[in-house]
Amino acid sequence: MAVELDTRIDLYTRVAQETSQGVIKRYSTSFGLASRLLEPRVRTHIGNLYALVRLADEIVDGVAAEAGVPTAEAGAMLDALEADTERALQVGYSTNLIVHAFAISARQVGVTAELTRPFFHSMRMDLTHTEHTPETFDEYVYGSAEVVGLMCLEAFLEGQEVSETDREVMVKGARALGAAFQKVNFLRDLGADVQALGRSYFPGVSVEELDEDTKHRLLDDIDRDLADSAAALPLLPTSARRAVALAHVLFEALGERIRKTPATVLQTSRISVPDVTKAVLAVRVLTGFVPSAPRSLRKAPRV
Repeated sequence: MAVELDTRIDLYTRVAQETSQGVIKRYSTSFGLASRLLEPRVRTHIGNLYALVRLADEIVDGVAAEAGVPTAEAGAMLDALEADTERALQVGYSTNLIVHAFAISARQVGVTAELTRPFFHSMRMDLTHTEHTPETFDEYVYGSAEVVGLMCLEAFLEGQEVSETDREVMVKGARALGAAFQKVNFLRDLGADVQALGRSYFPGVSVEELDEDTKHRLLDDIDRDLADSAAALPLLPTSARRAVALAHVLFEALGERIRKTPATVLQTSRISVPDVTKAVLAVRVLTGFVPSAPRSLRKAPRV
């Protein structure tokens, strides 16, 4: 049956959003699990935002290279994706289904090029930087992770009125949680990033010489980020609070497993949280658990 002309954009948008939901489902068990706790409209927004992030990340993190695409051409693809994204933010349409879905949600919740430009800048850094200084590391983490947290925050707060003071706390929490996620992933993928991609993210940290003191120092920094994010949780709308709490405890659990793993093992092995543990944590959150300070900050510091 032919689709009526005035409903074709609705059909196209539905297909675009279904495509994006498939991306978060297949690529991230942690984010996919946490997003199920969101109310449907917000869940759709988060899936749409996540899919574009993943699409760009795949250009610089292996898929393009595995397909035989030279680095310069991958950079051109990333530039084209950014240009398409900015155009879609203006007009509300893209021939790329994932970009289209992103633009629909971004326009509805207030995500602008102020957040997408730093993100694409950080993605571009992956094509040019194999090591980082403290300055470029902060720049990279902001664009690759903190702005993603800010995008999600805009989706959570769509239609909500909040005070400037509360928004400042939530912005700090969203940035901190994004940074914590990224840094945990850096530790989890430490060996693979060097071996497969030739990258070392943490400034001054040699993967081959990673020791226990350095590992714990990095994890303590992550725990401080998690503590900042936990402080913002009570201010979030209910469904967002549950979803963010679950994402928070899932990554805290990953950090704890890394803390218990010898530094030498991290050089060659990828650490993960078992599905059974994820299910238990999901039940805890659903029954009212809200994280506070990470465990390492609730006990006496190491001397």
